[in-house]
Amino acid sequence: MDLFPAAFETERLRYERLDEAMDPFELYEHMGTDAFERLSEHISKDRHHHPKDTLDYLEKSAEEWREGDRANWAMFPRDGEAGAGAFAGVASLIPLWDRRTARLGVWLLEDYHGRGYAGERADALVSLAFDRLDLEMVAAGHTDANDASKRAIEKYVDRYGGRYEGVLRNWVVLDDEPRDLHRYTISADEYADASVDVDLHVEERLED
Repeated sequence: MDLFPAAFETERLRYERLDEAMDPFELYEHMGTDAFERLSEHISKDRHHHPKDTLDYLEKSAEEWREGDRANWAMFPRDGEAGAGAFAGVASLIPLWDRRTARLGVWLLEDYHGRGYAGERADALVSLAFDRLDLEMVAAGHTDANDASKRAIEKYVDRYGGRYEGVLRNWVVLDDEPRDLHRYTISADEYADASVDVDLHVEERLED
C-alpha cells in the first residue's frame, strides 16, 4: 500500500494521483499557457515551454510519490459542479518527516477560482496529514502579493484554531527572485480540539 491514497473524494471534488491521471500532452495544454504564466507569479511552478517540461514534472512527481516525499493529485469537479470531470488544478501534500510536519500546496486554473475549492482541499489534506500520516503539524504559506491565498489560508487555519507564525524573509524563489513567505500552522492538538467534520472518502488500492 502507498503512503498516500491514489484517489479520494470530497464534497465537490475528486482527486487522483497526478502522474496516473494526466499524460504529458494533456497537462501541457494547461501548464504551457499564458494563463498559467500569470498563475505562476504566485507559486513555485514555472510555465512549461514544451511537453518535455511536463514529462519531467510528471516523472519527478511519480518518483517523489514512490519515495513518500510528496503527493500530487489532479483535481476534478464532481458531477453537479460547473466543469464536472475537467481538470481543475493540482493539490499537494509534502511531508517533512524529520520535522513531523506536512506542507500544503495547491494551484487552480483561473476558471476554478472563487469556488472555495482551495479550502475544501485543505480540509482533506489536513485530515490525511494527521489521521493517516500521524504528523504533528501542518504548515501553509503565501507570498505578499497573493491575496487570494492569504484569504483562503486564514479561513481554514482559523477554523482549526491554528496560528499565523510570521514572515520568513527571502524564503521562496519565484522568477529567480527571493520572496518573503507568510507562514501559518495547525497542530495535531488544535486539529483534534476543533472537531471539524471533514467530508473525505478515500479509495484504497488493493495490491495484486
